[in-house]
Amino acid sequence: MKLRNILASTALAAGLAMGAVSSAHAWSLKEAAAPYAGTTVDVVFLLRPGYEAIEAMLPAFEEETGIKINIIKHPYENALGEQVRDFVAGGDLDIALIDLVWIGNFAENEWIVPIDKFTTNPDLADPNLDINDFFPLVLNAFGGWNGTVYGLPFDNYSGLLFYNRCMLEEAGFDGPPATWQDLKDVYGPALTKDGKYAYALQSKRNETQSADSFARVIWPFGGSFLDENFRSNLLSAESQAGLQFRQDLMQYMPDGIVAYDHAETVNAFAQGDVAMITEWSAFYSTVVSADTSKVADCVEIAPEPMGPAGRKPALGGFSLAVASQADEDEQAAAWLFIQWATSKANAAEYLERGGVPARQSAYADPALAETYKFIPALVESWQDGVPEFRPRFAEWPEITEIVQEWGTKMMLGEVTTEEGAQILGERMEAVLEEAGYYSGDKPLAQ
Repeated sequence: MKLRNILASTALAAGLAMGAVSSAHAWSLKEAAAPYAGTTVDVVFLLRPGYEAIEAMLPAFEEETGIKINIIKHPYENALGEQVRDFVAGGDLDIALIDLVWIGNFAENEWIVPIDKFTTNPDLADPNLDINDFFPLVLNAFGGWNGTVYGLPFDNYSGLLFYNRCMLEEAGFDGPPATWQDLKDVYGPALTKDGKYAYALQSKRNETQSADSFARVIWPFGGSFLDENFRSNLLSAESQAGLQFRQDLMQYMPDGIVAYDHAETVNAFAQGDVAMITEWSAFYSTVVSADTSKVADCVEIAPEPMGPAGRKPALGGFSLAVASQADEDEQAAAWLFIQWATSKANAAEYLERGGVPARQSAYADPALAETYKFIPALVESWQDGVPEFRPRFAEWPEITEIVQEWGTKMMLGEVTTEEGAQILGERMEAVLEEAGYYSGDKPLAQ
């Protein structure tokens, strides 16, 4: 699927349309929102810093527009189910909060509205939206599905290499490993001693196992979940190389690593027990704060190591899209909020308050890069990557359960990587067959 090219064309068309709008009359948020003053927009937010950042900025939007944003907070684990139930029942949500792996489900069920309904409306389209300012990879992965843009990126992350400069220097290294192979063969033996470990890979049996552990090792070695025909690619030489590499790397990880979730992994790094972790950029504030980290002064950030297939970082985060079940006034008000929350104008403040914007312009200020060490690595990681790092179709929630089960069995040595991949692949294909991908009822889009 040539989604990136399609998105570029869509973005260009939207930009040209908004350019025409700009020349026609001066646009302002206040005037655009005037017909919708008093409208309440319902949206799900997560219990994370990026959402707290927008919530802190929200009074300015509500005062300017007269639009009320009603925030319903859920932990991540409940957010999908709560939204699906609301959309199926024709409930009250006016904005969809969409994880990378939910967008296929939301789009195919027509729960969300393509953005061109609003970007081609001169009354609602901010001429300064500049959709081309979003990192193309991030817009593609989080906002696009099968050639259509539905949502704008919001609170997006990338997998980065967090490393303890002090521990590396004591072991004789003047920087982090550039490749996964070096991490295992060179850094691993030198840093694993005296109760300390070179590396920790969060691998607990939930989405952490399937996305943060399993997917993290197949892609940089040239593997993937599926081939172009939607058949399992997990027995390919490349996928097997990545899965076997994970097994070999475990000798340089803490005992019990298969039970480590994000909290345990970040804490092991923050306590100085582990020299390196590959974790979401969102954990930056935790490891550089003296309140939560013993190694705050030693923390450095780099892009994830490269594999034989290059650098294929984990992608995480969300987009915001207008819900189709909302009435016309609610849709317009919802769009004005999404456009504002993800705007270029607000990106720097959002970043400074703890969010992670997907705006290229937000990271152009050298002073910000000095303040937030993760910025250069994040920008580099978003130059290239895999939108389907986790397949984004509706069946992922069912497939991730299979990946979690057999990925865990592999790590524990209960099955070989080949045996696990064989069973996992068969069960994954059974799900896809029942869903209609092999009969042609569904497009081979992920």
